[in-house]
Amino acid sequence: MLKHNRPLRWAEMVLIFAVFAVQGAWPVPDVNEPYYLGKAFHFWNQAWGAGDFFLDSADTHAVFYFTFGWLSLCLKPAVLAWCGRLLTWALLAWSWQRLSWALVPRRWYAVLSGGVFACLMERCHMAGEWVIGGVEAKGFAYVLVFLGLEALVRGRWNRAWLCFGGASLFHVLVGGWSAVAGAFAWWAIGPERPALRSMVWGLLGGLILSLPSLVPSLALDWGTDPETIRRAHEIYVYHRLAHHLVFMHFPLEMILRFQLMATVFVAISRASGERPGELRLSAWVAGSLALAVVGVLLGLAGQADPLWASGLLRYYWFRLADVAVPLGVALLGLSCASRLSESGLPLGKWLRGAAVAIVGLHLASYAVDQPWNGWPRGDKRVQNPAWAEACAWIAQSDKIPLHARFLTPAESQTFLWRTQRAEVVARKDIPQDARSIVEWWRRLEEIHGTGSDDPANQWHASLTELGAERLRQLGAKYDAGYLLTEADPPLPLPRLYANRVYAVYRLEDGQRR
Repeated sequence: MLKHNRPLRWAEMVLIFAVFAVQGAWPVPDVNEPYYLGKAFHFWNQAWGAGDFFLDSADTHAVFYFTFGWLSLCLKPAVLAWCGRLLTWALLAWSWQRLSWALVPRRWYAVLSGGVFACLMERCHMAGEWVIGGVEAKGFAYVLVFLGLEALVRGRWNRAWLCFGGASLFHVLVGGWSAVAGAFAWWAIGPERPALRSMVWGLLGGLILSLPSLVPSLALDWGTDPETIRRAHEIYVYHRLAHHLVFMHFPLEMILRFQLMATVFVAISRASGERPGELRLSAWVAGSLALAVVGVLLGLAGQADPLWASGLLRYYWFRLADVAVPLGVALLGLSCASRLSESGLPLGKWLRGAAVAIVGLHLASYAVDQPWNGWPRGDKRVQNPAWAEACAWIAQSDKIPLHARFLTPAESQTFLWRTQRAEVVARKDIPQDARSIVEWWRRLEEIHGTGSDDPANQWHASLTELGAERLRQLGAKYDAGYLLTEADPPLPLPRLYANRVYAVYRLEDGQRR
């Protein structure tokens, strides 16, 4: 085994960080950053977005808001996002390097495996999970998952359970499913498994670490009537997040890519030999695939009984496999290449060369694309720069008080981020507790819904289709004094601002002025 000296360690971490930065350095805000960082701002400063329906709903990632969100007291949203990204990428680079060296103790292989992982995660996921990108709670959780896998590879089971419990502290599902896959790995390795009594303190410690997030998550629906809970589950799974939760809603191309990658993993794991660390990691990845199989079966059951299935499908059964399979292919594949190279077989060099080429092409495409992609992915459903200009006018205008509440386009995702003004409802910002989910859906249907049973015509293309009188009624009902919508056709309402695409109106009956 090569000595892992300090200068090499730092050089590798810098390069892995660079790989992750190229992967995730999209313009701010990325898709989920307004959701999580908006909550963080509001957690520490109730005046930020005061009166916003989503921000006032229950907090499910309070540990993340508490440990990281305090920076919102001194940083603006864009600066906070970049600081969080840099911190997350640095911690992921550090933990990935430790994991890679535990399995493949060769110089620079950690950099290459990190690149392969980033490429496969982005291009071969099935259910939309990601690790490297914008800042949110699960980025910090995956740092601890990587550390737990390093411990698992080295046979340090108690440390692994503690790390998985720590991951649950930041994100219950990320850490929880990692622990379940760890239990599967413990069972699957057969005679090599340690005695259960030898892991008691690690299991107990991991459970205790998870409690500050686990208990509030379980308590979200305490005291809520069963009918509301069932309705909330149905809305959450089938109306809002089917593209992450229901196998039959995944694009066929994504399913085929993932299946191909899973087939490669199976082939690599069978060729990996009998090294204990590789067997444990392979078993952990297999555990994630077992969870995905359960998700498929639940999706099929949901075709017969959607209400029953939705109560279980909401737990993201495919999330871990989307991460674990590319991780397994990257690490186990390069471990095989390393052994083949050490044996003098040319196949090892060919595999390593192929990995370098794949990573190089992947990162080059991102390095070329990102500088020309001038608008954030969080704004993919609005028209920029007109959207940004309208929001900037609202943020800076002395005509719009900070406590104002707006009716906004259903698909907008960055209004609150750009203006710090409250919204009545936004499709992206789904709450997490049952009562709020049902209310969120009722607001969407009342404000943006057409009442049609045809999915293609379920939603209005623009709020202007409702007409001025209906918009005044909605403003009065939801205490919203203002409207941001398309400028064409113009509405017979007091117009405060307009550009070529969007207009800001005052709703005369609104009270929050």
